[in-house]
Amino acid sequence: MWSGAVSDALDRFEWAFRQPGRYLNAPPVWQPGLEVEYARDDLEEAMLYLPRGARRDLGRLMDRIDEEFERRTLPNPVPVNAATVGGWWWSRIREH
Repeated sequence: MWSGAVSDALDRFEWAFRQPGRYLNAPPVWQPGLEVEYARDDLEEAMLYLPRGARRDLGRLMDRIDEEFERRTLPNPVPVNAATVGGWWWSRIREH
């Protein structure tokens, strides 16, 4: 983790959630490291290193982020092996 990783991840979600429309749009070109799924990975990793109080606070923010992300994405109709994709957020579909 780098200094500012949590702030960067939260900024990416804030930007994504401000976009108009019911669903999150996927970019036309895959941008490794810049996708909101990577931001969610960063938040998950940060939880491993934070003290209890900060972990609780970030966990509450992540719950709200997860609810909005789930609301603005679609379930993948193809069964996905969670062990190969990582967190559940990688198995959601965004519109192109």
